[in-house]
This record gives sequence, structure tokens and C-alpha cells, in this order.
Amino acid sequence: MNKPLKLSTLLFAGWFALSIGVTDVSAEEEAEETDADAEEETEDDAEEDSDEAEDEAAEEERLFDVISEEDRLLFLPRLIPDRFTYDSGIEIEYPQDGVRGVYSTAYSAGGDRFETLVDLLDRTELNSMVIDIKDDHGNITIDTDSEDERIQNNSQAIISDVDGMMETLEDSEIYPIARVVVFKDRVLGESEPQLSYTEPDGSMWENYGDVFVSAFSEEVWEYNVEVAREAAKAGFKEIQFDYIRFPENLASNEDRLNFDYGKYGDMDVESSEKRFQAVTDFVEYAREELREYGVKVSVDIFGEPVRLPDGAPTIGQDYQRIAEHVDIISAMPYPSHWGVGHIEGIPIPDLEPYNVMDWFSQLENDVLGELDNPPVSRPWLQDFTASYLGSGNYMNYGVAEVEAQIQALYDNDIYEFLLWNAGNSYTEGVDYTLGRDIEIAGADEKAEREDEEVDEEDSDEDSDDEDEDEE
Repeated sequence: MNKPLKLSTLLFAGWFALSIGVTDVSAEEEAEETDADAEEETEDDAEEDSDEAEDEAAEEERLFDVISEEDRLLFLPRLIPDRFTYDSGIEIEYPQDGVRGVYSTAYSAGGDRFETLVDLLDRTELNSMVIDIKDDHGNITIDTDSEDERIQNNSQAIISDVDGMMETLEDSEIYPIARVVVFKDRVLGESEPQLSYTEPDGSMWENYGDVFVSAFSEEVWEYNVEVAREAAKAGFKEIQFDYIRFPENLASNEDRLNFDYGKYGDMDVESSEKRFQAVTDFVEYAREELREYGVKVSVDIFGEPVRLPDGAPTIGQDYQRIAEHVDIISAMPYPSHWGVGHIEGIPIPDLEPYNVMDWFSQLENDVLGELDNPPVSRPWLQDFTASYLGSGNYMNYGVAEVEAQIQALYDNDIYEFLLWNAGNSYTEGVDYTLGRDIEIAGADEKAEREDEEVDEEDSDEDSDDEDEDEE
């Protein structure tokens, strides 16, 4: 997969700018020194001036010679501002009216179902697609040009024609989001157990049947960010990191399991704080490493940490800490994720889609409202029937249930969402904007409120002016 890289152009531009900069500085210094010499020069020191001129010429020559071609290439990237980013050749803008997306496995994106999903988005108000680039097992699903041996070994190219897929998304103006599952990774864990958690006898430890690699491992961080880079090079405009957490059962088993705390081993804090710090540090690290690729960074996170003042210590997810380092945060608060009796006033969550999302949205708004620069909220919504909950604890989800969740978001000024269906089969006939013919749902109401505030301010100013006139 070869994409046009404009780095050579940038390097030349940087070299040219640097050369001009050196020339301009040298010329300015020479002019200033020449003026000074004209005022002070006498016949007695003419010989001394001649020596100084020779020294200046030597110095100017040294300035041009000090930066070799090899050295320029080494330090020029530090001189290139952030606005100079990697160009994948794929031009797809962030949706002006907000992201309304669906999830696609790599098998769907690389198979016949892809056409069905594109058709769905072409026919509806949906405009974005989240695609597995590193899936729940740890398979990297596209071919890449990465020289990383791990990536080469763990790539399956389930999406065999990623270039063709991206071109189709571009033609349909579908915003592409690359899902990268981070710490849930059977492929990497089984091939390199030292990066995972093992039993005292050396066998692989599993968490509810899943294998996790350690969030304490910076090698694991680097590996996943390299996968994200390859997705950005392919043309994805956003990287969505999922499973940025520790396994649920680690806290109750950590004393007997074998794993490396890495740099967190020397921290004189509780294990829970080490977990919080590691997860937050990974997100901050990933965003910084991806900055030069111009992609947005989003994360999936459980809904539960929102209502816990101290976060979820078992898995290391602190909502506010994570939110400070991402562009978008996608909670998973849909009804089937909450156990029976788990939400006060909503005894069976799956039966009350509007009330669950309304309750959660208010909580999230309060938490994000405490941040100076909160990320965009883009929750996952339920578009499937959770029959596994058992009789009486679930209901069939269709148009009304999906729209109820969307309505709850809109009623709380949240205008982006993603639909989850593991089989990628989404409900037909849903009104995803609920009939709101405006760029961003709620924009008219917000504009009216702002106009009213302006009118009130003008009224107050007029009143102040009248008071001054009377005085």
C-alpha cells in the first residue's frame, strides 16, 4: 500500500526557509557592521578593518557550512510546525452536522456487506463508519508498509483492498474511523507472554475467557500506536482506541500472577492509582505521537466510571482524566450494559431506552462540564436485541427504541452518536435527526438563547446609559 507522502516537499521547504533565514541574518549583521565601520573608520585602523572583513567572510562561510545535508534532515522535523501533517491522499472532511456512525467488523468492511453498509449511509442521515483495524482478538486487519516485525507477523489483511475501500468512503463522503482494540489482545499475548499476565506455572491467564496484555508495558503502547499510524497513512481521519483498560479480575489476582509493572513498579501509591495512571498516560502518549498525522483521537470507555467520583479503580478508567487527553469520548451507556436494579428509579434498564440515556447524559454533562476543554461526547447506542439478558429483562429493539435513545441525547444537547450491532445489521426506517432540518440539532434553540442574552445585555447597557444621563 503506497500513499503519496509529501514529507520530501516539506523538508525542501524547511531547508529553503532555513537557508533564507541564515542569509537574512547574515546580511542584516553585515549591513549593521558596515554602517558602524563607515562612521568610525580612519586611515589609522584601515588595516585592522581589512582583517575584520576577512574574519567576517570566514564566519559567513562557516554559517553556511555548519549544517550538512544529513544534519538538516535530522533536525528539520522539529522545525516543522504541527500544521504540516501527513497527507494520505484521501480527502474526507469531518461531518459539519456531527458524526452519526455505525460499527463495521473487518469481515464486513472487506466483504459483501460493505456495499450494504455504504448503501445504508447513502440513503440515510448516517455519515460515518467505525471499522476494525485491530480487532478484539488482536488481528491487524490490513496490509501495511510498517517495518515493525510484530505488525508484520500479526497482520491478516482481512480487508484485502484497503485502498479501494477508502476510495469508496471518499466518494460517498463517509467519515472513516479506525477502531484499534488496545489491551485486549490474544494474538500478542500468546506470542509474547512476557507482555501479558501468566499463572504461577507459566500458562496464560485469562479474564472471562479473554487474554489481555499489560497496560503497564510501554512496548505494548508503542505497538498499538504504530498500528494507529498505519491506519492514518491508509486515510482514516480518526483513531478510536477501545479496551483502554485493565481486565476486571486483575485486581483480585495480581498478587499471584506474573506480570511487569514497568516504570510504575517504583511508584509509592496504591495499585489502583498505578492502573489509573497507566491508562491515562497511554492515551496522552498516543495523542501526542499521532499529532503529526492530523487525525483526531477518540476512546471507548465504560459508562460506569461517569457516576463514580473516583473512577473505576479495578480497570483503571477515570472519566475526567482520560477526557482531558482526547478529542472525542465515546461512552458505552446503552440500556443492556446496565444490570437489573443497577440504576435507581430504572429497575430494568433494557426496557427503558429513553430514560437510561437521559439519565446518563445528564451525568456525563456534569462531569465534562468541569473541564476547561472537554472533548466531544459521542456515545454508543444500542441497535440490537439483548435476548441474553433473559425473559422479562429485555425487549426487542427496533425503530422506536433506537429513536428514543437519540431523542434523549438531543434533549441533553449531545448531537453525535454511534450505533452498535455486532453483526453490523442495522434497523431500517430510523429517523436519525428526528426531523430536525438544521446543521446541528439544537443549533436554532441555542442561537435563540444567545440572541436573548445579547438583547438582555443591550437592555442593561441602555439602562446604564439612562442612569448616567440622569446623573
